[in-house]
Amino acid sequence: MEVYGLLASGGIYDWPVIKQISWILGQVMNGIYNVMSAVGIENIGVSIIIFTIIIYMILLPLTIKQQKFSKMTAVMNPEIQKVQKKYAGKKDQVSMQKQQEEINMVYEKYGVKMSSGCLPSLMQLVILFGLYPVVQNIPEYVTKVRNVYLPLVDKIQATKGYQDIMEKVASSVVINAENYDFSNKTNLVEALYKFQNSTWDALMEQMPGVESTAKSTMQQVSHLNNFLGIDIGSHPWELLKDALAAGAVVGVILAVIIPILAGLTQFISVKLSQMNTTASTQDSDNPMMNSMKTMTYTMPLISVVFGFTLPAGLGLYWVASAAVRSVQQLAVNKYLKSKSVEDMIEENRKKAQKKREKKGTSAEEINKMATKSTRNVGTSSKSRKELADPAKEEKIRQAQESARNAKPGSLTSKAYLVSRYNSGLKTEEKAPEDTEDKADKSKDKKRKK
Repeated sequence: MEVYGLLASGGIYDWPVIKQISWILGQVMNGIYNVMSAVGIENIGVSIIIFTIIIYMILLPLTIKQQKFSKMTAVMNPEIQKVQKKYAGKKDQVSMQKQQEEINMVYEKYGVKMSSGCLPSLMQLVILFGLYPVVQNIPEYVTKVRNVYLPLVDKIQATKGYQDIMEKVASSVVINAENYDFSNKTNLVEALYKFQNSTWDALMEQMPGVESTAKSTMQQVSHLNNFLGIDIGSHPWELLKDALAAGAVVGVILAVIIPILAGLTQFISVKLSQMNTTASTQDSDNPMMNSMKTMTYTMPLISVVFGFTLPAGLGLYWVASAAVRSVQQLAVNKYLKSKSVEDMIEENRKKAQKKREKKGTSAEEINKMATKSTRNVGTSSKSRKELADPAKEEKIRQAQESARNAKPGSLTSKAYLVSRYNSGLKTEEKAPEDTEDKADKSKDKKRKK
């Protein structure tokens, strides 16, 4: 799932891992911009598109792994649902444990782990969380864009009472502007990057001394943000209102094109990603079916809403990322279509076998697990113990035979005698010690005579 602007206000982007990933991705973005600048192309929109393509190429192996798991899930789901129906309504600990054991056996049969689909998704999500701040705040990571704002920053900070003025002016574009420390140049640049036309006008009205520098900065930023006639630093909703007020048809088209493309490309991307899991969602009892249907239509609508209410640069990123994912998904679908489920199962089993061998599991056990039929999925631990009874009986028989042949008068022979007595057996076959006692008594009688 894509990371949307709704999450941007949270503190998750300050988490250590996310923050480090953002720094790494920021260096990538800075490098791309420097290369493009060296060939005469200084444009944030072009850099965002190239940046998005590179990042999603890096994520491609994770995407393939996740899609393989989705295809395997389509095959496993009928068996998993059968186990779930078997234990439906049973909430006691023993039943829940048995259900989990049987589901694990299904996963073992196909050579996959329950976490196989979660880990790639989790890794992708972490990277996307780290990616979002880079696109949202370009000047913090791209040095040349940041340098455009520095002359204006110096002018503002040289103005008396600039902290109070900036809190008032920036309140419409910065969350909790009253708590912002505008003495920090990084914070001030971040706020200026979010300024809209009305905000710039308010700044120049409150600080007449910075007007000439502010206009120069606006011109440079407008040049950097101009992508096919669209100012990607502005909000499409604001651009749409200005275009409608001016009666500019071209302006209206430019204002709505990015949000519309964001929703359309997102819809295509979601539909393509579901092609490998459609088979598993045909069953009306499958709880995934309704959630997938909902996602198919709600995700594009969310993209359109945020495409209008957030800077067009973020909308451009969503369009680029959805388009790249769609192309990747077509290639992944074609690749997976050429691989049969049996081949994928065999690959999974071989990988699982290597892992088990490293842990010391015998090859015989691995082969038994690999050839296990789903008919045995419901076999309980009690049944497995019953299968081992013949071997147990053989050991008991050998122990009894050893006891019969024990040395007369020994502890073993006495234990055997007690055992026969306790089990109510008839003394048809005399124990060695019993026979010896009778012989001794007979000898005593003869001596007395």
